[in-house]
Amino acid sequence: MQHQHTYSIMVEWTGNQGTGTDHYRNYKRDHTIRVEGKPELLGSADPTFRGDPMRHNPEELLVAALSACHLMSYLHVCALNGIVVTAYTDNATGRMETFPDGSGHMTEVVLYPEVTVREPGMTEKAKEFHHKAHELCFIANSVNFVVRCEAEVRST
Repeated sequence: MQHQHTYSIMVEWTGNQGTGTDHYRNYKRDHTIRVEGKPELLGSADPTFRGDPMRHNPEELLVAALSACHLMSYLHVCALNGIVVTAYTDNATGRMETFPDGSGHMTEVVLYPEVTVREPGMTEKAKEFHHKAHELCFIANSVNFVVRCEAEVRST
């Protein structure tokens, strides 16, 4: 049975310095991302594109969404299959290509999850479950570029 889910956010540009976008250098790329009942996220453009380096940029948030979705899918698969995960970190990276006309696109995201499982005999199976997690990941299933996973699994 198919189910539909809706996600609502509000993005407000906060970078008007009094003259709007009258010149490329006269406005900030700052914005606030709001989801009702949750902490605000302060966003901007990548510093390469005149953004504030202290704020999250859309490219980072896309990589974070892929990493977090893989995490949730992976924990789900492990829980269903009796593998007890005790720790998980991911130092994911994303690559983007830009063009002279100002357009661009993500070309690849690589996830580097480091997983710790309770049972030493489950490390190989736990490593294999990253493939199933990738197949289930809502966000990875929604993008048109390569998402790779180079996992490391160890036991406590």
